[in-house]
Amino acid sequence: MERLDKLIASQGKYSRKEVKQLVARRRVTVDGLSAKSADVKIDETAAVIAIDGIPLTIKKHLYLMLNKPGGYVSSTEGHDGAYVLELVPRELYRDGLFPAGRLDKDTTGMMILTDDGQMAHRILAPKKHVKKKYLVTLDVPPTEEMVSRFREGISLSEGLTKPAEMELLEGNTAYVTLVEGRYHQIKRMFASCGATVVGLHRVSMGNLTLPSDLPVGKLRELTEEELRLLEELV
Repeated sequence: MERLDKLIASQGKYSRKEVKQLVARRRVTVDGLSAKSADVKIDETAAVIAIDGIPLTIKKHLYLMLNKPGGYVSSTEGHDGAYVLELVPRELYRDGLFPAGRLDKDTTGMMILTDDGQMAHRILAPKKHVKKKYLVTLDVPPTEEMVSRFREGISLSEGLTKPAEMELLEGNTAYVTLVEGRYHQIKRMFASCGATVVGLHRVSMGNLTLPSDLPVGKLRELTEEELRLLEELV
């Protein structure tokens, strides 16, 4: 059983104060009857809640896909600059929302935002070796020698990296797929090959791919198919 105002507010669109106002104006119904009080306790698994006659779908957790722009940080602690959660519109925001994993401030592309801590922990667990694919732009054209070195693993200060896949593209670009997430890993791997990364864009995690129609800086809820692909990662 859960308080009506707390349950509706947990979905992100309204604050508890606003829910109280909606109830006072008889705009909220429970099982077809006007709610008499915002603090009434209801069975969230069975009750049908509606606002202005529109049924409210209660979601235990929220999963959002963000096409992260450059200049935003994804660290939840001590961040300097704009924070990715600032991009979440009010109607999609809810308490407890956080980035499932990090991207550097200047790295763009796919991020998952959620309030499901257990799901995020399983995705980020090092032993899972979730594949993450990036579109990389260098200051020089990538070479077959780089492909071989990435495939063998590159020695960094903390040890040899796991093998990484590289697909050469036109000009100074390539796709790189990692199964680990060390600090500035791709930049450091290319630096060891004498190249500088000037652009880094994450395009996928496992089989979950950044939609081509999701504009930079925008986000939306995962579809049922995308959620299934996310669950496959764990």
